[in-house]
Amino acid sequence: MNSQLLIGYTVRDTFLNRLSGSTKLIGFVALSIIGMVTYDTRFLLGVLLISLILFHFSKIKYHEVAFVLQVIVAFAILNLVMVYVFAPSYGITIYGTHHMILGSPDHYFNLSWEQLFYEFNLLLKYIFAVPLALIFLMTTNPSEFAASLNKIGVSYRISYSVAIALRYIPDVQNDYRTISLAQQARGYEISRKAKLMTRARGAVQIIMPLILSSLDRIEIISQAMELRRFGHNKKRTWYMAQPFKRNDYLALIIIVLIVLVGIALFKVNGGRFWNPFK
Repeated sequence: MNSQLLIGYTVRDTFLNRLSGSTKLIGFVALSIIGMVTYDTRFLLGVLLISLILFHFSKIKYHEVAFVLQVIVAFAILNLVMVYVFAPSYGITIYGTHHMILGSPDHYFNLSWEQLFYEFNLLLKYIFAVPLALIFLMTTNPSEFAASLNKIGVSYRISYSVAIALRYIPDVQNDYRTISLAQQARGYEISRKAKLMTRARGAVQIIMPLILSSLDRIEIISQAMELRRFGHNKKRTWYMAQPFKRNDYLALIIIVLIVLVGIALFKVNGGRFWNPFK
């Protein structure tokens, strides 16, 4: 895997790479759902700690995902700012108390500890899912993942489509970089040295050829699959099929326990929100 690519599967000797693709998918989806539903800060911090530990053991280097992380952080900050602009008192409404830092509850633009606590929970929701998503994408062999999906009951047509999509991610990134370098060779300055609007116009000039090349590639793949009578039979065999092993079952048990803890906190807190202000 070229380190200049954004994300994509890389062969590494880690226990995460050896886990079944289905195990990692179930874990990512289950933890993401329970994490997005709950607003218990203690639980979110715990899941964040687990995801960071797993990210460390995945041996994914920062420079491999630096651009993705920067984009996610920028959008997260933008979203938090917009949440405050459109609902600066939403935290007061949720927690039922007001401990003001600036202004008063009667003013539209005010700042309270409740609002900061609510937005801190939102930030945790954005952060904890990122390492899990990167681990899933960068430690899962697309072919093995498709076989795992088919094993748990997903149609092999859908499974194969998912595998193609995962394999196509690095190709799209490589095409984007190639077109970008070609545009710069023609005199269009769209690197970090250029102004924001210039880079935005340059991005549009890149996206259009990228869309056309992607459509052409989709057509070629579709015709090749039709010529091989893909989808004619009800079942198919998988060269990269990987059975569940002991570590897979152990990982699934841990995932279920974490989800059960999150559900139990709903009853303890009397809802989705943990309120430290009462």
